[in-house]
Amino acid sequence: MINLRRSQERGLVDFGWLDSRHTFSFGHYYDPNFMGFSSLRVINEDKVIPGKGFATHGHHEMEIITYIIDGALEHQDSSGNRSIIRPGDVQRMSAGTGIKHSEYNASESAPVHLLQIWILPDTPGLEPSYEEKHFSTQDKQGKLKLIGSKNGRDGSVTIHQDVDLYSSILSNGETVKHSLNNERKAWIQVVQGSVQLENYQLYIGDGVAISDEPSLSLTGISDKSEILLLDLR
Repeated sequence: MINLRRSQERGLVDFGWLDSRHTFSFGHYYDPNFMGFSSLRVINEDKVIPGKGFATHGHHEMEIITYIIDGALEHQDSSGNRSIIRPGDVQRMSAGTGIKHSEYNASESAPVHLLQIWILPDTPGLEPSYEEKHFSTQDKQGKLKLIGSKNGRDGSVTIHQDVDLYSSILSNGETVKHSLNNERKAWIQVVQGSVQLENYQLYIGDGVAISDEPSLSLTGISDKSEILLLDLR
């Protein structure tokens, strides 16, 4: 079963300094039909203008993954972590019993464009933790590169949930395939460009919920297409 979530159907929040598109219910945007998918709770596509960002705020009991598309984001949290993340960087923050952090556009002249993904942890009461790794374009070109997993295998960041997170960059005509084991589901998010999935053409910002499908085949149909694929319990 393949269910599309087209980009233009997402929730929209525009605060002037922030343009945010919500795949699932989040904040003031509520849609009872889109409350998450398996352990996936949030996919927000954020664009933040130069010099602005999210002031210090708190989270708990959530795995928060930040994926930079363009620009640079400065992160600082109550556990003492501070960094600037850029395209290719994947940041994982486990909020656990509670953490506070801030996120600001690190540039005074260029916007930052990112995806923030929230996943429900499989264990409550975890100690807050932080991890950051870089994956080059070459790592992802023409293949599904594992960038997040429960056990941090193959150099991926560790996610405290039974989920595998892949990233892929496809040139026009390049194809990647992924098999889904019994009772597994998948979510595909188009980050850039456009791809073909079975009989569907998917464009930037589109998402797809997949269940009861033994295998998936994705083909790039633009010069540079970038996707995320989450293999979920």
